[in-house]
Amino acid sequence: MKTNNLARLLAVVLVFFAFAADAQEHAGALLYRGVTTSKKNDVVNHKTTALGLPFFDDFSTSDFYPAPYLWVEKQVYINNTMGVHPPTIGVATFDALNENGLPWDPVNPTNHRHCDSLTSQSIDLSGRTAADSLYLSFYYQPQGNGYYPSIPDSLFLYMKIRYGDWLPVWKVKGRSLTPFQRVMIPITDTLYFHNNFQFRFVNIAALNFADANWNIDYVYLNRGRNQNDTLLNDVAMLSTPSPLLNDYISMPYRQFMANPAAERATNLLDSVINNTTNTQSTVSYFTAYHPASGTVLLAPSSRTDTINSRTAKQTTYRSYTTTIPMAGRYDKVTYQHKCYIESNAGTGFIGNDTARLTQVFDNYLAYDDGSAEQSYYLTLYPSLPGKLAIEHHLNIPDTMRGMSIYFGRQAPLSLSKTFALCIWKSLAGVNGATTDELIYQSDLCTPGYKDTLNNFWNYGLDTAVPLPAGTFYAGIFLPAESGNDSLYLGLDINRRGGNHAYYNVLSSWSPSALHGAIMMRPLLGQRVVSSDIEAIENKQVFNLYPNPCQESLTLNGAFEGSIQYWVSNLLGQQVLSGNTHSGATTINVTTLLPGNYILHVKPEGKEQIVKIFSKQ
Repeated sequence: MKTNNLARLLAVVLVFFAFAADAQEHAGALLYRGVTTSKKNDVVNHKTTALGLPFFDDFSTSDFYPAPYLWVEKQVYINNTMGVHPPTIGVATFDALNENGLPWDPVNPTNHRHCDSLTSQSIDLSGRTAADSLYLSFYYQPQGNGYYPSIPDSLFLYMKIRYGDWLPVWKVKGRSLTPFQRVMIPITDTLYFHNNFQFRFVNIAALNFADANWNIDYVYLNRGRNQNDTLLNDVAMLSTPSPLLNDYISMPYRQFMANPAAERATNLLDSVINNTTNTQSTVSYFTAYHPASGTVLLAPSSRTDTINSRTAKQTTYRSYTTTIPMAGRYDKVTYQHKCYIESNAGTGFIGNDTARLTQVFDNYLAYDDGSAEQSYYLTLYPSLPGKLAIEHHLNIPDTMRGMSIYFGRQAPLSLSKTFALCIWKSLAGVNGATTDELIYQSDLCTPGYKDTLNNFWNYGLDTAVPLPAGTFYAGIFLPAESGNDSLYLGLDINRRGGNHAYYNVLSSWSPSALHGAIMMRPLLGQRVVSSDIEAIENKQVFNLYPNPCQESLTLNGAFEGSIQYWVSNLLGQQVLSGNTHSGATTINVTTLLPGNYILHVKPEGKEQIVKIFSKQ
């Protein structure tokens, strides 16, 4: 049985003080979703004309927000990543995040109340009677690819009577993951037969947690139905087409073209589901093209499958070898994949007969698809730093110019947490290497957040790092200071292959045991402009020289008034401290042993600034 939210908070504290290395990496709830900048499904408020029957939505044609011609609010998240084996492609996900992707209440984490609402537009049921045999049906699933709701985290259905009041007609308590379940609600009371009828799904959750996930799918209201009318009578797409690449989801086009045979997947995949009561012979197609030029990369490739009743089947197509010539070395290239069913059996909704995927070749290496379903974080030993590295490969030499990271929102926000970007040529104990070979480490940074859907924060390196063809590792270093562990990173659990991740919380590297791609992407090629938020190292504030140093370290910056500084080692232990004034300041470091240190500078009336330096 799942504990309540207060118990979960206590469990997190206990885990933090656990001293077992195999319990130092964790998957957590996604406390932030962001919003989309697309206007495709923007809210249009209440329609002036009520809808007629039938009412149907399986969320296969919506883009992030519910379709405004069917639904009033935009608080739920329309997606194709949170559901586990849904009836058709696309689900509506309920959590504890509002329409801006932030917790409904960031202050009271254990407060349960109504959160997300999904309310239909007005439907004209005037003139209807019980003899019309109206039924509202839908599918629901707790947890999905997110976190399961506890017992207080319930899901409700309300209906509006002619006097404007809303009456509860169905509810379910929280539980762990189950398959999608069908619900049939008869509408027989005359209070519902009016021209402004509406129905509303609402979830109750702890407001500071997004781990009360529910998915809704295949909502259908019509007359002439009965309690045994459980037939969807629909053959539909169940997933988006697979990418062209075998391991990466995305990579620079120049890297792909250097060895396309090795990078290209052998087969292209998709899934079709037969929701009818009979075995169906289904013809489906896979095609690919280059939108910018109109070049057909794969002519519609068809296959015929026999699919048993109420069964999903993966469809497989041979991959294509056609490419377009590489123009500029750093140009972005996109291919479009499309899978569709030509003739749909039954009388199902035709909008779910097509699925698309955009294959992107840009300036980054990515194992993730850009959507975060959960968060990844490390808990560290109290006096030891932590490291996280993602393995990558290059087909030809390239230059790393930055890192793009998706941070999971935390409550309270983790803006005070610090980390450094790192690039390793080798990791001790990994792929036969005997030592760590660190080739770059940045000054300390802080996480950045964009209030847009699945948006990454870009960090430009202060120097270009040339990389040979072959394997390298890119990741982060977490100093052993209070609060620097438990930095949430996006976790894409729809990752198809291995996660390529390694972590180090003691003195050795361990392969990640968690499923999913940690959302950190090396940026290659041209200079990277950092996202527009001030990083904690802020190079315009002061400079350090010489670095590495031997006897003294000089600070030169535009300070005014008194300045407090202190030096700590990478274990978080303070080894030097003092006060100085504006202008150039020299710190005697002769007592320090050779190694890396962290300098903390706090000018009068300003935020703390942090830099890493080396003592020889």
